[in-house]
Amino acid sequence: MSVKDLNEVKKEKVAAGKNTFFQVLIGADEGPNFAMRRFIIEPGGSMPRHTNLVEHEQFVLRGKAKVGIGDQVYEMSANKVVYIPAGIPHWYETKGDEPFEFLCIIPNKPDKIEIMDS
Repeated sequence: MSVKDLNEVKKEKVAAGKNTFFQVLIGADEGPNFAMRRFIIEPGGSMPRHTNLVEHEQFVLRGKAKVGIGDQVYEMSANKVVYIPAGIPHWYETKGDEPFEFLCIIPNKPDKIEIMDS
C-alpha cells in the first residue's frame, strides 16, 4: 500500500515537451499492473506528435487543450476521459491561460516513445 501527498511527489520536465511536466504518482515499484502519472502542461505548452508502445487512459483534471489522436483533433477540458491505443500518434497543445492537467494510467510494460514529424 502507498499513500502520498501530491505536493510531495517530485515534478519532472518532459524532455520533448514545451512547458510540460509530470509526476509519477504510482510507479511500477508500487503497483504491479499499472502506473499513474499526472501531467501538467503550462499555458502555451505542448507535447509533440508521438507514439508509445503502451495504451494510455487519461482523465482531465483542469484546463483546456487540443489533443490530436490519429487523424482526429479533440477539444479536451475538465472531467473528460480519453483512451489512446498503443501505437497511435497523439499530441497536446494547451488553450487559454490555465494549465492543462490530466492523470495518465499506463500498463507496467516496456514502452518506447517515438517522436514523429508533424
